[in-house]
Amino acid sequence: MNITILFLAVLAAIAIGWLYQQRITSKPWLEAGVVVDHGLPAHPPAKTGLWVFLAVAGTLFALFFSAYVVRTGLPEPNAVDLSTLPAPKLLWLNTFVLTLSSAALQWAQHSARRMRPGKVTAGLLASGALAFLFLAGQLIAWRQMIAQGYFLATSPASSFFYLIIGVHGLHLLGGLVALTRTTGKALAGFPMRKLRLSVELCAIYWHFLLVVWLIFFALLLFTGPAVLDKGVVSFICSIF
Repeated sequence: MNITILFLAVLAAIAIGWLYQQRITSKPWLEAGVVVDHGLPAHPPAKTGLWVFLAVAGTLFALFFSAYVVRTGLPEPNAVDLSTLPAPKLLWLNTFVLTLSSAALQWAQHSARRMRPGKVTAGLLASGALAFLFLAGQLIAWRQMIAQGYFLATSPASSFFYLIIGVHGLHLLGGLVALTRTTGKALAGFPMRKLRLSVELCAIYWHFLLVVWLIFFALLLFTGPAVLDKGVVSFICSIF
């Protein structure tokens, strides 16, 4: 459970840093006469809600990863099914595609801050297309695992594989709904000063999903038979 505690500590540090940045400890009654209007509320409720949701989702994934690591460190013969689970090579390409999707949204956010609607629209469209490509690649990797005889109930390793990929994919699908709505507004010529908050929220969410996937992909590599031997895996598990 150490990895869970560490993950929660990181989330808490991020939350505290964000709250400090938002000047939650300021005394508004001492700041009368200071009015700042950037076209958006000083503390958008949507952004606060997103961070709360990410904290909950992050905790869920941390529990999954913690259980996966603990399961990997179990003595023989229980660890056999984990050390022999093959990670489809397609996951490398999927990881690269998701990284590009997150980078495209970051570019869109950067362009939104500089009021460049053309580049914002291009970034949103590129990110959405790459996200759909990532999901398609995940489904193909899923089918490759099934073709090799690894089903949901085959072993704890395959169960973790399908569970985490499935939950991650569902989160990405939910994000695509918001991204599609934001893209539709951009294509319709929605005022950029009102659109940039939606773009920023999508970018934050995509970065979160990318980090979650990179952590799980690293765990797959560290427990794969073609990457590390059991002695190295045991050493990594002992760190957690």
